[in-house]
Amino acid sequence: MSLPKTLAEDVSRNLVMVARLIDEDPEQAYAYARIALRLASRVAAVREAAGFAAYATQKYSEALAEFRAAKRMTGSVELWPVMADCERGLGRPERAMAMAGEPEVQKLDKAGQVEMRLVAAGARRDMGQLDAAIVTLQSSELASNAVHPWTARLRYAYADALLAAGREDEAREWFGKALEADKDGSTDASDRLAEMDGVEFVDALDEDGEDDGDDGVTPEPVVDGDEDKDRTPEA
Repeated sequence: MSLPKTLAEDVSRNLVMVARLIDEDPEQAYAYARIALRLASRVAAVREAAGFAAYATQKYSEALAEFRAAKRMTGSVELWPVMADCERGLGRPERAMAMAGEPEVQKLDKAGQVEMRLVAAGARRDMGQLDAAIVTLQSSELASNAVHPWTARLRYAYADALLAAGREDEAREWFGKALEADKDGSTDASDRLAEMDGVEFVDALDEDGEDDGDDGVTPEPVVDGDEDKDRTPEA
C-alpha cells in the first residue's frame, strides 16, 4: 500500500535505522522498528523489519507473528526458514522439522533451501539427534567447491556438529574449509580452530584497562515528523 509522502519519509527513516543498528545494537533497532510498526502496520516491509528486530532480541513469539503477517501480505515464502527458526527459539524444534518438510521449501531459492537445511539440522540437535543433524547437513551444496554467500555458514555448522559428535579431526578440516570461504567474517571459524589448537587470545585494553568505546550518539526515532530529542523510543 502507498503512504502519504511525509508519513512514508518518517517510516523510511526508522527502517533505515533498524537496518543500521540491528547487528550492533538490536535493542535500539527494535525500538525503531516498533515506531515504524505503529506508523505503518499494513506495510509488509515494516512487518518484516519488525520481525527481524524482534528476532534479533530473541522475542521469538513476536517475531513469528510479524513474519506470518508479512507472508500473508506478500504471498512470498522467503521468510519460511526464519519462521522455522523462531519455532526453535520457542522450544518447539519438532514444529521446525515439520516446516522443513512442507511444500513451501521447494519454492525457496537455493539460498533459502540451504538456510532451511541449517535450521532443520539445528532442530535435530535440539532434539538430541546429533547424527541425524550431521546427515541433514550433508548435501551437494556442502560437497561443492564453489563459494556462495551461504557456504561458510554451511561448512561451519557441519564442523560444529562433527565436533559435538567427537569427530575432532573432521571438525578441524571443516572449520578450515569454512574459514577459506568466510570472506566477510560471518563465522568465528578462525577462533574455533585456534581453540582446538589450544591458542588463547587476550583482549587489547587501553592504558586505563578499559575499552575505547564509541562515544557517538544514535539519533532518536522519528515519529510523524516529530524530532524532539528528549523523547525515548517506546517498545
